[in-house]
Amino acid sequence: MKASWKGTVIASSDDIVTVEGNAYFPVEALEAACFRPSDHRSVCGWKGEAHYYDVVVDGQVNANAAWFYPDPKPAAAEIKDRVAFWKGVSVN
Repeated sequence: MKASWKGTVIASSDDIVTVEGNAYFPVEALEAACFRPSDHRSVCGWKGEAHYYDVVVDGQVNANAAWFYPDPKPAAAEIKDRVAFWKGVSVN
């Protein structure tokens, strides 16, 4: 699978875990230059606290368009060290 934004592939992997319809890519599948840390956080009752990355392509920023759980709850252990996307990032 590939994740892309603004015509640029920002992640690519055959090792995908799908949870609640979202494809979680291994962190090593990300194009590091396309990501910068965000201070945004959210909480899921069964997965834990989500942290976010901004996606950056050609100087354009898609704020908080990627998320991950650095310390997921046991029920979501399979998504540790994985990143998912939204906000216009195409995953297919």
